[in-house]
Amino acid sequence: MKQRLTSFLIILLTLCCCNFYAQKPTDAKAMAGKQGQAKIDSLLKELPKQKEDTNKVKLLNILSSGYWKINTDEGIKYGQQSLELATKLNWEKGIADNYNALGVNFLYKSDYPTALDYYQKALKIDEKIGNKNGIAGVTCNIGIIYNRLGEYEKALDYYFKALKIDEETGNKKFTANVIGNIGSIYNNLKDYPRALDYTFKQIKIDEEIGDKIGKANALGNIGTVYYRQDDYPNALEYYFKALKMDEEMGLKYSISNMYECIGNVYTVQKNYTVSIDYLLKALKIQEETHDKSGMASDLTNIGIAYLFLVKDSLAKSSKITSYNEIAGNKPEPTITIPNSRKARLHNAVDFLQRGLAISKELQSLSLMQNAYENLEQAYKLTGDYKLSVECADNYREIKDSVFSKENNDKIIRMGVENEFESRRKLDNLKADVQLQRQKSYTYIGVACILLLAGFSFFIVKERGKSEKERKKSDELLLNILPGEVAKELKITGTTKARHFDNITVLFTDFVNFTNSSERMNAEALIDELQTCFKKFDEITEKYHVEKIKTIGDAYLAVAGMPSPDPQHAEHVVRAAIEINSFMQDRLAKLGNSTFEIRIGIHTGSVVAGIVGMKKFAYDIWGDAVNTAARMEQSSESGKINISQTTYELVKDKFTCKYRGEINAKNKGMLKMYYVND
Repeated sequence: MKQRLTSFLIILLTLCCCNFYAQKPTDAKAMAGKQGQAKIDSLLKELPKQKEDTNKVKLLNILSSGYWKINTDEGIKYGQQSLELATKLNWEKGIADNYNALGVNFLYKSDYPTALDYYQKALKIDEKIGNKNGIAGVTCNIGIIYNRLGEYEKALDYYFKALKIDEETGNKKFTANVIGNIGSIYNNLKDYPRALDYTFKQIKIDEEIGDKIGKANALGNIGTVYYRQDDYPNALEYYFKALKMDEEMGLKYSISNMYECIGNVYTVQKNYTVSIDYLLKALKIQEETHDKSGMASDLTNIGIAYLFLVKDSLAKSSKITSYNEIAGNKPEPTITIPNSRKARLHNAVDFLQRGLAISKELQSLSLMQNAYENLEQAYKLTGDYKLSVECADNYREIKDSVFSKENNDKIIRMGVENEFESRRKLDNLKADVQLQRQKSYTYIGVACILLLAGFSFFIVKERGKSEKERKKSDELLLNILPGEVAKELKITGTTKARHFDNITVLFTDFVNFTNSSERMNAEALIDELQTCFKKFDEITEKYHVEKIKTIGDAYLAVAGMPSPDPQHAEHVVRAAIEINSFMQDRLAKLGNSTFEIRIGIHTGSVVAGIVGMKKFAYDIWGDAVNTAARMEQSSESGKINISQTTYELVKDKFTCKYRGEINAKNKGMLKMYYVND
């Protein structure tokens, strides 16, 4: 039993270390699907029979690892149970293996900070007990996270570290996987010669150890490298080689993947009959395996092929005939493409609509965007301009959403990076403190004071500080960060980027500030800015509005975060009225010695977090910030301009004047309202 469990664990952990880069996921997904569920079901039957020993730890850990592609919540549940038992038994290797398995599950939940935390804990134990295979596996998994975050240089660093250990231990299976991962990074970096070099190395090792699945995946990946270089003959050659191996092994998921890749190449080469034939073959398998993501992508690709066929008025192309004869691949379509333009357009619309319907079901913005973009063109060709315009509007709306999501993802990536680096530096700091404590307690105090400028949020956790020093540290943190965020930093040493849905953003800007700066001397200008912003700080604090930052002569604040506030919109509007009143009074008294002000307000969602490690700052990003800025830019001197969303929340509290729909830069026509003071 012990030997069987260990062998299965090695197989699953091997899958966890893989990160192939074909156009769609490899058969790791299929293995962890029906086949993986069957293995899991058999293991669940064994679970009640196990004693509270290391074998049960292994079994629970295998279940945790086995669920990573099926149900991550279940994987986390069994991983935590296994971790509790391993901790109770004081079995360090079991604890490390569980940390790694939990990390994999959180990786596939896209919770990268938590995954990194578990990997770091596993790595620390593996290094302590000298478990080289564990060190290599966890190091590779950390590389996978950085690859997903687009931090390719860091991913390479971790992959090469893992590769060195795998080569030392002679673990060729892991070596091949890591080499394939390195090839994927170079492919993402568009360093195609290196991508090919490493992937061919992977194939050589796969052939040595008889790993047919690994070789087939690698062949498909080589095809993708050539496809990205527009080298379609070579792309087809390797796709067909991969397809042949997949068919021999009966790997349906990979077969459908290769069919779709091949079909897309033929579409680019304008061989639409063959293209549609292969795409329909892929669709048939995807429907059999209930692969909805594949179905959505494939249906859209079939619609695109029909659309291009109409545009180009070509049913076949002779561009690849000579290649097919040389390669021994003579595609003979099993379908008949309709000759009439009307029928082809009907097929284009039909497949695109079906792809769009599944994309909506999956809530995949990228797939929906692709479908709408091509449906716009298809409806235009049919003469249905109303539907064409609707699709164009939907396309632009989703494109804006994708852009906002990408910006949010960038912020989250920054938060992940900062958090992981913070933890690493915190561990290093603790180790240094322990070493210095052995030498001199006095030296610790001096060292902590010197580190205060760069690591103020760490210092509050150090023992032996006087109440006066603690108070200064707390005041410094609260001056930089919201109270809740500062508290989180003091307790945990880090903070996560967070998403907030119900918040209201305040944006103010001084009108013609450049002219004012030319009119006033530097000292008077700074003094006036200081006076105004100091008053703004007092007003926002009064209404529980969190100041975020000043940007030159602009002032950004938000209500409803980090602590929820049911009256966030009302509080921001009241703060805006008081700020505007203050500036109007000041303008009446000082004239050209002060500034005119515009104010904009919008309610929506943002991502918030800490940016940077030096001179770090708490900031917010997202569409709500951009729209609030547009409200401010569309306002007038001495006016408070609010969006429709904010108006709906405050219309019973304040008198507002509807301005109509006004064109806002990059936002289109937006309904706006002035708040009457």
